[in-house]
Amino acid sequence: MLDCARCVPFSIRNKNNIALFSATLVNKINMVPYGPPSIQHFGTADKSGYTLVQLIETSNICAHFCEETDDMYLDVFSCKPYDYHDVETVVKRFFQPQHMNRTFITRQANQTHGNSISSYELS
Repeated sequence: MLDCARCVPFSIRNKNNIALFSATLVNKINMVPYGPPSIQHFGTADKSGYTLVQLIETSNICAHFCEETDDMYLDVFSCKPYDYHDVETVVKRFFQPQHMNRTFITRQANQTHGNSISSYELS
């Protein structure tokens, strides 16, 4: 999960840019898309923004872009492993956030002692 602050305003308000980001990210982390992404703009006044949902064979990629603050919130959920550094690289390329917070969760349903959670602040 990435929380990205103060992205380049045009980049999060451009549906084509968001679609290209989705395709690039899916390719970079070696996932298989299940159909095209859904990219919808909704909300009112300063609460409006795009939301991206891309189904992948191993789960989904979801993002919300908040136009009021130029922030982006991204979840890449997959049962197939991927390198989170690749996700960060693609996000930086397309949205150039001034600050990112990352939370990585390793899901292990077959273990009874909980999930492994790592949280990092990036600058």
